[in-house]
Amino acid sequence: MAVSRFSSRSRSRIFLLFIAAISILLILFLFSSPPSSPELSTAVSSRRPETSFVTSLHNFLSRPIPPDRGENGGGDAPSALDDAVFLRETDRMYRPQNPNYPLDLPIRVYVYDMPHKFTYELLRLFATTYRDTNNLTSNGSPVHRLIEQHSIDYWLWADLISPESERPLKNIVIRVDNQEDADLFYIPFFTTISFFLLEKQDCKSLYREALKWITEQPAWQRSEGRDHIIPVHHPWSFKSVRRYVKKAIWLLPDMDSTGNWYKPGQVYLEKDLILPYVANVDLCDATCLSETESKRKTLLYFRGRLKRNAGGKIRSKLGSELSGVEDVIIQEGTAGERGKEAAQNGMRKSIFCLNPAGDTPSSARLFDAIVSGCIPVIVSDELELPFEGILDYRKIALFVSSGDALQPGWLLKFLRSVSRAEIKQMQANLAKYARHFVYSSPAQPLGPEDLTWRMMAGKVVNIKLHTRRSQRVVKESRSICTCDCRRPAANVTIQVR
Repeated sequence: MAVSRFSSRSRSRIFLLFIAAISILLILFLFSSPPSSPELSTAVSSRRPETSFVTSLHNFLSRPIPPDRGENGGGDAPSALDDAVFLRETDRMYRPQNPNYPLDLPIRVYVYDMPHKFTYELLRLFATTYRDTNNLTSNGSPVHRLIEQHSIDYWLWADLISPESERPLKNIVIRVDNQEDADLFYIPFFTTISFFLLEKQDCKSLYREALKWITEQPAWQRSEGRDHIIPVHHPWSFKSVRRYVKKAIWLLPDMDSTGNWYKPGQVYLEKDLILPYVANVDLCDATCLSETESKRKTLLYFRGRLKRNAGGKIRSKLGSELSGVEDVIIQEGTAGERGKEAAQNGMRKSIFCLNPAGDTPSSARLFDAIVSGCIPVIVSDELELPFEGILDYRKIALFVSSGDALQPGWLLKFLRSVSRAEIKQMQANLAKYARHFVYSSPAQPLGPEDLTWRMMAGKVVNIKLHTRRSQRVVKESRSICTCDCRRPAANVTIQVR
């Protein structure tokens, strides 16, 4: 009997030890498992996001750079690539795990490995010359700061070529190694840096070389560029050759339907994408917004160039109309380092920020206001806005026609009529929206890089439609229709009989 009792106690102890071991393993498994929430699972990288273009670029160029592959872009002949695309897309369509094709995410992007003279060498040129603050444009703006405002090409490319393990956006967009797997093709040519930092003839020569390289790629020839993305975010960039790539997707600051910067039929919303400028000022985060709330005593604030061309002529008129008003500040200034500090301080002390048109319908000032918690007052009749398929700007900004704004006393009366409750609500919306306009490395969920690809995803099916239609139409077919929206002629009258 003693042996039996001993065996029973031993078995009990072993059983308890087994249960304890299983419990410990279960706890370790639960605490070591990745989060199941889609929002939490995007937090792949532990690196603190860097929002300074100069600092991020320095870090980027400090890493090992891949060898320059020279002039050959690679890839199969257009017909062979077309066959491979058909097989891959057929597989994706009928695969049971892919019930949402072709509307599924992540969007697949092939990034061209272009010769370094179009990419790394231009980035190095900026990095080695940006301290030269004497380099100014014809209107007095610091050239390197202007390049920073339009550096969307850097932020998108740096994210796409980062290791997948470091990319929080890999659930939205991924880089693919094979062209037949791609929904879209990204061309990483730094058109703005080359325009501003190269001599005029050298720039035009580089543009022609880039055009030749791009249009010789089989994937380009297959679709005539319809599924290719070209960053041309400054209105002057790639201007001498862009008529040859007008079917591609252009990344733009605005549409400028006046025709001053883009020829009729070159740009339209269904084909191209508006991206926000990179803000000149720092983000006013939740702590900043709380601290500045009681300091916002200025009704309306503006700092910038008052004399501009085209639609921007309204600036000087508004300046004359609003000057001398007690709670309104209208200042002449540029976007240099001192200008940044002055603009940042002014916007954080103001309720409304005036955003009139400049040489083009848009300017970086709009996004400076948004990240500063200052309600934009937009006076730009031709303005197109970034990510408007996702964001509702009526909830964060006031839109005023040029005609109304120039009526004596009208604008100030209108602003003073906005209730305190409405102001509070718009400021709360600004606090939520600000993250959508802060570029960073690594790119963050719901940042501008993320929203860029979400907007692109909405274009993919239409791109495939126009590509396939262009491949099968015969010469006698009626011409392919486009969605080139134009304002009807002002002198057209309709007679009713």
